[in-house]
Amino acid sequence: MIEVMGLLQAAANAGSDPRGLAMIGAGIAAGGSVIGAGIGIGQIGGSAVEGMARQPEAAGRIQTAALILAALVEGAALFGVVIGYQIQGKIAF
Repeated sequence: MIEVMGLLQAAANAGSDPRGLAMIGAGIAAGGSVIGAGIGIGQIGGSAVEGMARQPEAAGRIQTAALILAALVEGAALFGVVIGYQIQGKIAF
């Protein structure tokens, strides 16, 4: 983490080329949304399995709800990745 902060500070101090900062922003947007989706889907899956273990008779309903929630999380992550690529596409070389 310390290395990343040093890189960001060096890029911010350069200041003469804003394209570099835009590329860093695009990478952070895409990476952050994918990491967040991974964490969210992991929590959904873990909670769904725990719920099915506690109430096996409700497994079908829990599985359906977990699948819908996972799809919503993936949609939000895809939106973040698309925004990151759009930021990257706006940079003129």
